[in-house]
This record gives sequence, structure tokens and C-alpha cells, in this order.
Amino acid sequence: MFAWFLGGSLAGTAIVALAARVLRGRLYAIFASVILGIHSLLASALAPHVGPLISAYVVAHALVYVHFLGLVRPALRPPWYRVLVSYPSAWFSASVFLALPWVVATAFGVTPRWIGVPFIAAALGFAQTIRHRFEERHVGLDTTAIDRLSRHTGTARRTDRPLRLVQLTDPHLGPFMSEARLRGIAERAVAAQPDLVLLTGDYLTMETHDSRDVLARALRPLKELEGRVFACLGNHDHEALDTVRGALDDIGAKLLVDDAAVIETEAGRVQIVGFDFHFRDRARRTAEVCERHPRVVHALRLVLLHDPGAFRHLPDGEADLVLAGHTHGGQLGLVALGLPQTIVSAFTSIPDHGLWALGRNRLYVHRGTGHYGFPLRVGVPGEESVLCVHAGA
Repeated sequence: MFAWFLGGSLAGTAIVALAARVLRGRLYAIFASVILGIHSLLASALAPHVGPLISAYVVAHALVYVHFLGLVRPALRPPWYRVLVSYPSAWFSASVFLALPWVVATAFGVTPRWIGVPFIAAALGFAQTIRHRFEERHVGLDTTAIDRLSRHTGTARRTDRPLRLVQLTDPHLGPFMSEARLRGIAERAVAAQPDLVLLTGDYLTMETHDSRDVLARALRPLKELEGRVFACLGNHDHEALDTVRGALDDIGAKLLVDDAAVIETEAGRVQIVGFDFHFRDRARRTAEVCERHPRVVHALRLVLLHDPGAFRHLPDGEADLVLAGHTHGGQLGLVALGLPQTIVSAFTSIPDHGLWALGRNRLYVHRGTGHYGFPLRVGVPGEESVLCVHAGA
């Protein structure tokens, strides 16, 4: 009955793939084909069960293909495009992927019930994606040796004058992180009067690879704190390295690429070591950087390491606190319900959010301000916070 729906979906996938191959390149064509192919199959399996909402279902489904077709010529889109295309396509795409259990049920001949649940969950996730509250978080550092990588409570006593940090990570300037929204986050960071602002990577999406001026304007409020803003690179930054380097230079941020800096703050001397992002040979690379930049006496040692998965490769005792992002807090999980579980912790051993420990090293994983990859955050709101670091005696 709905063969026409599947046929039209696969035709749409083919059109996007062909346009991508001709106008953009092989890699995006493969990426779009895989994502849209899976989406087409899932959406087609659900289509016979949406009843009188089929017309709205078809329109939302078509917008997913329009969105991917638009990425053949990536650019930061105007507000009307985000409202009419980017937002509804992201919601619908996320809903369809969340509906996988219902699709599996149909494959076994079971008529799915409560089919609206994944669409409602995605709608709630949409709200969590575009809004988050400002937090003040306290982290107590201790030197107790922890045998295995695990979540940590940070039980060291609080000090009268903690080091106040604002970490900004994974803003992913793009459809859900406009220039105005990111500028507001930067303005609130300055208003919090931190000792340091630390940027830990993944500043762009594929829509903004050529948007140096936009990124620089969005982060320009941080220029008021020049000399106190330090940054490292994330994996996506290597896709548009000149754009990222240029924008960070424009706002006076110090980019640390396997490099280190020492700064005096009102909370004491701080040494900051910034690591580049590497996919391979992480243990050797981290050891080499630590050897080139040994600890500074009487200085709190902070490490900027975009991917928390590399934390386990850091030599023991080399960091009082590592600051990471990359996971977007898990992006899908139960954090909004006060529970720590996320899809990242369910299927991997990578630290997903909050404070972690291994040996004498401590790690704080920021949930990120933006997102990328899966269309929405669901159950894991973004994070905008001041981190008060209590180093103990």
C-alpha cells in the first residue's frame, strides 16, 4: 500500500546523492546516501501506521531531503530557512530514528501502539536543544589514586577562593547555534567574571566551514578577557583549520596545539596544556607533550583535551584537572531526569559528562553548548556554566 512512499523516498535519496557527488564530492555523497537510506527505510515502515496525519508526515519527511540537498552547498542559513527547513527536518529525522523499536515491532508483524511517543520525545528534545540554564558547578580536586576509570564525586574540601573557569565547548555554529545565540553565551561568560575562559574545540558545523567572520563576531565578547582565553582544537576543527585559527586569533584567544602556557590568576598560578586532536597513537603523543611541558612548581595544572576518550592515555599525575567535551554530554540519555546514564555510557567506556578519575588525574567532561551528528539532544540538555575548582590544601 505504501510502496509509493518507499519508492519516493529512495528516489529522493538518489537525487541528493547524485547532486552531492557532482557538486560537492564523493565523501558527502556516501554520507548522505547512508543516512538517508536508513531514514527512508525507517520512515517507510512507520508510514502505514500514522493514520490521518499522513499528509503532515509526508511534508516533514520531504523536508529531510531538502535539508540534505541544501548541504550540497553548505552555508549558514537565514532564520526563515532554519524555522521552515532545518528545525522541522531535524525533529522529524530524530523522531524516526527514536522510533526504531516500533519499526522492529512491525518487522515481526506486531501492530505498533503509542507510535506518537518518539515524536513527543523528539519535541521535548528540541526544547532541550535550543535552551539551557546557566549553572554554577563546584569541583573539589584530590590526589587519591583511583584504580580504574570511573565517575568521581570530587570530595576535597572547598577553598575560600576557588579558580573560576568558564568552559565553552562544542558550540557547533550552525542551524541550532546561530551567531546571535553564541554571542549571548560569550557575553554571559564575560559577565560571570571568570579567572579563565577555556575553549575546548569543535566550533563549527559543515555549514560554517567558511564563516571565519561569523565565528569571530559570535565570540567577540571574549576579547574583553584577552590574555585569559585559551583554546584547543577538536576533531571537526581540522575540517576548517584556517577558519578556526583565524577566528580565535581575531578575538585574542591563545590557541594551544600540543603547547602550554602559564598565567597568574587571583586564585594562584595556573599552567595550561592544550592538546591537539589525534585519532591514532594517542599514548605516545600525550607522553611526548607532557615531557616537553613538565609541571610548573606551585601551579595548578589544567589540560585541554577535546576528546575524553584520550584521557586514559594521559600519564598518571600529569593533570590536576583535564577539561574535555566532544560527547555533547552523551546527547541522548536520562540526564534531564537526574540520572547519569546516556547512550555513550551504555555502549562505550568513554566518559560522557561530569567529573571522572583515573589514577591521580581528574577529568571534567562538559556537556557542550551545541550539538552535531544526531539531529537533536534528547534527555541531555546543553551546559552553560561556571566551574569553581577547589584545589584543596
